Amino acid sequence: MIRKAEKKDLSRIAEIQIFNYRLYFYPIFQSDEYYFAELQVPSLMKNYETELDSLYVYDDGVVKGFIKIEGTYIARLFVEPILQNASIGTQLLEYAVNKHEADHLWALERNTKAIRFYERNGFDVTGEKKPEEGTTEYLVLLRKNMNDGK
Repeated sequence: MIRKAEKKDLSRIAEIQIFNYRLYFYPIFQSDEYYFAELQVPSLMKNYETELDSLYVYDDGVVKGFIKIEGTYIARLFVEPILQNASIGTQLLEYAVNKHEADHLWALERNTKAIRFYERNGFDVTGEKKPEEGTTEYLVLLRKNMNDGK
């Protein structure tokens, strides 16, 4: 069900990311210009086209989520919002940890839903923070807890 992304997946990957950004990040940043004008499927597809080597999709006949893995860093993890809480994100995260030895990621500090998800799946908030570029918000570093048996 998890496989390397292909060019044919790019529109679904872009849609999934855009739906998540609008649902979870727009309420925080409230930038109409970015979330409803700049953030569009064609431009996001073009950006991801050069990153296919680091993209993996959850596909059970329909692409329902994706993860971007750079070395041991989880750069992105998104699941179609209406399909969240169906273990898709957990399976993508376990794939990254087990197949790519992924062990860290940054999450928006105010995205408490995402932070709780990562904590339930064996990641710990380290206390390290950095500013989210161009905003007044912060990202927090989470690292895989190597003692959790997963």
